[in-house]
Amino acid sequence: MGVVEKILKFNQGREPERLSMKYQRMSTSAFVFYRGTCHLFYDDLPKHADFNKAPAAWICGDMHIENFGTFKGSNRLTYFDMNDFDESCLAPCTWDPVRLVACLPLALDEIGLSAAEARRLGSCFLENYSESLRAGKAKWVERATSQGMIFELLTALRRRNRKKFLERFTELKAGKRRFVIDGERFLPEKRQRVIELRRLLAKFHSSKPNPRFYRLLDVARRVAGTGSLGVLRDAMLVEGKGTPNKNYLFDLKQAAPSTVQPHSPCKQPKWESEAVRVVAIQKRVQAMAPAFLEAAHLDGEPYILHELIPLLDRVDLKNAHGDMARLEMLLRDMADIAAWACLRSSGRQGSAIADELIDFGHDKKWRKPLLDYGLDYSKKVRRDYKEYKEAYDAGQVKAEGLPARRAKAASPAD
Repeated sequence: MGVVEKILKFNQGREPERLSMKYQRMSTSAFVFYRGTCHLFYDDLPKHADFNKAPAAWICGDMHIENFGTFKGSNRLTYFDMNDFDESCLAPCTWDPVRLVACLPLALDEIGLSAAEARRLGSCFLENYSESLRAGKAKWVERATSQGMIFELLTALRRRNRKKFLERFTELKAGKRRFVIDGERFLPEKRQRVIELRRLLAKFHSSKPNPRFYRLLDVARRVAGTGSLGVLRDAMLVEGKGTPNKNYLFDLKQAAPSTVQPHSPCKQPKWESEAVRVVAIQKRVQAMAPAFLEAAHLDGEPYILHELIPLLDRVDLKNAHGDMARLEMLLRDMADIAAWACLRSSGRQGSAIADELIDFGHDKKWRKPLLDYGLDYSKKVRRDYKEYKEAYDAGQVKAEGLPARRAKAASPAD
C-alpha cells in the first residue's frame, strides 16, 4: 500500500470539513506532513533496532518540537512541558527521543539551518537526555527555573490577563461573549450537539462546589493541531468566575486509539476507555497536569476535557534567529523534560524502575544508532511528502462527504 493510500485509510471516518483542513495543512511542508502522520512513523520503525532494547516507560508517543508548550496547571502556575498525549502508551523509552530527532532536519529546514546543524542539535538532545536519566531526579520547568527562549515565552505570558486572552477568541455582543466563527480557528456547531454538550456539563459537574462555574454560554467546533484534525472537538465558553471578562474556555476532544500502542513490545494495561488512558498517563508523567483535565464520555464516546490551551504558547524556532547556542539550550530543556517524564512515572503498571533508567543513561551504545536512524528517517519523510504533495495537487487526496455549505451556528441560548 502506498503512502497516500495509507493516509486515506487511516483518516477514514473523520469529520470531512476539518479533515479537509488537515490534508491541506499537510501539503504545506514536510514538517507539517510529519506532524500529521505519526502512524507512518511507527509503521516504519524497525522492530529489531538496537535502540529498541531499552527500559519500558510511559511515553507521549508523538514527541516533536511542536508538542512542547506552556499551560496553566491545576495549581494555577504556568509550566512548560510536553502537551500532547493522544498517542501515549507504554513503550521503550527511546521511542520519544527517536521521533523528536527525526523531526529536527524538517523543522530546522523551515528556518534555514543545515543537516549538519540538525545532527549537532540531535546529539545535544540525546546527550542531555542520558545525563538527566543518570541524575535520577525528576524536576520541572516553570518561569523561575527556565532559561533562554522558554524563559522569554513564560515571561511574556505574565502580561496576559484573562480579558485579553478571551478577546483573542471571542467577541462581546450585548454584554455577552460569543466565539468568533472565523473558519480558521472556530467553525459553527450544530444545534443538537450544543444541547448534548450542555447536558454533559450539567451532569459532569453537578457534584462540584460551584456548578454555575460550568454554565455553558457558547460552543464552536475547534480547529487545532494537525494529526488530530477531523476527530470531534469543541471549544466551550462557560460562565467561569463571571461574565463577561472572567469567563473560561474549555476544550473537549474525542479520544482515539493510540497508533503507537499496536507496535509496542510492552504489555499494556486495560484502560476503561481511550480518554482514561490519555488522562491517566498525562497526569503521571507531567509535573503538574493542566487545569480541569478529566476524562468524559458522551453517547458512549470517550473525550478529553481540559481548560483550553492557547495555540501561540509554543516556542517559535524563528526567535532563535539562527543562534545555535539558543537552540541547543532549548533542546537540552526538552531533553530534560522527556527524561523527567520517564523518571516521574517509573515503576507504574509495567514501566521500568528508576534504577533501570539510571543504568540506561550510563549506556552510550544506543545513542549513535538512534541518532543515525532518526536523521536518516527524515529523508524518507521528504520522499513521502513529495509523493503526497503531488497527489494532493492532482486532486487525489480528498475528504469524502464534505458538505456543500457549513452548518448554521447554534447558541446555547437558543
